[in-house]
Amino acid sequence: MTNDNLVQIDHVTFGYDRRRTILTDVSLAFPRGQVVAIMGSSGCGKTTLLRLIGGVIRPQSGTILFDGERVDPSDLDKLFALRRRLGMLFQFGALFTDLSVFDNVAFPLREHTNLPEPMIRDIVLMKLNAVGLRGAASLRIAEVSGGMARRIALARAIALDPELIMYDEPFAGLDPISVGVAANLIRRLNDATDATSIIVSHDVDECFQICDYAYLISSGRIAGHGTAAQLRASEDPEVRQFIRGEPDGPVRFHYPAPPIDKELGLSA
Repeated sequence: MTNDNLVQIDHVTFGYDRRRTILTDVSLAFPRGQVVAIMGSSGCGKTTLLRLIGGVIRPQSGTILFDGERVDPSDLDKLFALRRRLGMLFQFGALFTDLSVFDNVAFPLREHTNLPEPMIRDIVLMKLNAVGLRGAASLRIAEVSGGMARRIALARAIALDPELIMYDEPFAGLDPISVGVAANLIRRLNDATDATSIIVSHDVDECFQICDYAYLISSGRIAGHGTAAQLRASEDPEVRQFIRGEPDGPVRFHYPAPPIDKELGLSA
């Protein structure tokens, strides 16, 4: 691993059971200070990569390095130290519904630091201000919209000023205005904090607008990678089909299964 990469995944293979391999011999690098997108259709292994980086699961083979050290889920002390250096925006926010907006953002600060409450208050208000929601600090989660909840979750993800921020489908379920706001926030926060950001998404246009580099995963392997311009110009059938949203191509709609007539007992 070079010093330019905060995270590196080398020849990783992973499957949740023996019958189905999710990722097959994949290698990816995430340079410091850059926004890198991991794109692909649903179920291709994008979120699994985030779980591997966070040490939630262990690869069957290959290595995952964070700042030059191997991510080892069995070494709890190192794992917890690693997790204090990363922020995670979960796909559906994962906010605590029984806490206020303020207390949701304050949670990681109270959990992982010994800062006095006046300092926590100032940090929380600054993070909420960064996402445009300082005025909503006293609201309950049930009182905010879906787009606001995503921004609250983002404020919580950056509360500890992490070196790495991982976003799991940050644009899912948002209206066009909220999508644009979320994308601009990701880019602006990354540049302001000099963090490294990994975006898992299937939203091609928004990812291409803000990412420095992108990987396309198909059938558990890297189908293509490069800048937005390089991927748009690719003539690879799988890359072209995904980027252009074409219904016909090598990427199939149906999950592998026996012929329907045989499954229903209709074949002769």
